[in-house]
Amino acid sequence: MPATLLPPSPQKTGGAPAKGPLAALENASSAAILRVLRVTLHAGFAVLLAVALVRLFLDGGPLRWLWAAAAVVLAVIYLAGTVLEKRHAEARIGFNPRRYGLLWLGLVTALWAVLLAGSADFAWLAFPIFFLHLHLLPRRAALLTIALMTAAVIVSQWAASGAPVPHAAAVVGPVLGAVFSVITGLAYAALYREAENQRRAADELRRTREELSRSQHQSGVLAERERLAREIHDTLAQGLSSIVLLGRAAEQSLADGDEPTAAARLALVQQAAADNLAEARSFVRGLSSPHLEGTTLVEALRRLCGTTETGAAAAGLALRCRLEVDGEPQDLPQPVRVALLRAAQASLANVRDHARAANAVVTLAFLGTEVTMDIYDDGTGFEPSLAAGAPDAADGSGFGLRSLRERVAGLNGSLAVESAPGEGTVVAIRLPVESAVSDGAAPLEGGSDG
Repeated sequence: MPATLLPPSPQKTGGAPAKGPLAALENASSAAILRVLRVTLHAGFAVLLAVALVRLFLDGGPLRWLWAAAAVVLAVIYLAGTVLEKRHAEARIGFNPRRYGLLWLGLVTALWAVLLAGSADFAWLAFPIFFLHLHLLPRRAALLTIALMTAAVIVSQWAASGAPVPHAAAVVGPVLGAVFSVITGLAYAALYREAENQRRAADELRRTREELSRSQHQSGVLAERERLAREIHDTLAQGLSSIVLLGRAAEQSLADGDEPTAAARLALVQQAAADNLAEARSFVRGLSSPHLEGTTLVEALRRLCGTTETGAAAAGLALRCRLEVDGEPQDLPQPVRVALLRAAQASLANVRDHARAANAVVTLAFLGTEVTMDIYDDGTGFEPSLAAGAPDAADGSGFGLRSLRERVAGLNGSLAVESAPGEGTVVAIRLPVESAVSDGAAPLEGGSDG
């Protein structure tokens, strides 16, 4: 068919609108230029065929109706081929007419040759047909058929003139027309290849963008899932664990007939539940921990130590927890404050639930451009290398250390765990706070409680 593939319509771009068809053509893409050339080719074919028919009837030859019928058949075949190809290129029909392109070209050329034999006025139809040969045939075959058709045009013009020898114009005109058609056809092919390359590049870019969008969405989902897991582990899971321990202790007190102790432990259960409800509500709203609202990090850590002691005592554990502060307290960025509080909550919960320690010390140090926090306990300890390589348990335990590492790493900090069986454990966290210092933040944190 005349066009092996119809490029997509050009997209509108920014800038001042083009004024007039010439300006629009200057600003058009290769696809738009190809479309204009194809429309011009088909329109030229129709005009030349109509002119030949008019001249045929004006001459009044005896076989004019026969040639007119052949011209109509040519027009129908030409139009059917172009319309079917265009509809297929636009995916409007499933039938693929391209496989019959050579047969269609042969019919068009044969009908033209028949019309040329009847009237020299059909000679000029050769020029739009030249483009079809260049487009559908291999280059050498197309040049050969164009040469033969040019010779047929020269012969028909010579025969129509009745001159003993062909006039120079009757030779030079068709030859120059053929040369121009070949050059224009080759330029069309180059533009077509460029348009195809642009279309493939645009398709590849669109696919790449879609894949990148999917990848970014998936990464965002995974990152949010990890964040949710950390927040739930460090808040709700630890709180629910405390409630379970306190509930068991209250149940044991009731079984022993110690109602005052049971009542005190149930009060702690209610307080723990209320605290976790507040955490859940803040978590849903996307806010920081309620333990940091309206208070300093030092005060929140001091309160956490007290809560840890109380919860351990209610569970029948003799655990003493204290907070020590080194350096001049500073106003820390909110993400740093939340990370340190979450780290202390998770670490002290592990001390209470697993370490069987008698003492725990939280040391918060302000070092100008960074802040450190160490959580020490004199409990049973463990082997850090084995814990780091162990998978998370089915109940979710074992997630805390990995979660803490990810939280600290997200703030460009570092975390170290020092422990050995029977020698206690130290969790050391170091976080940079250059932004808070450079902004000239005033010291707001409270002092040490000794």
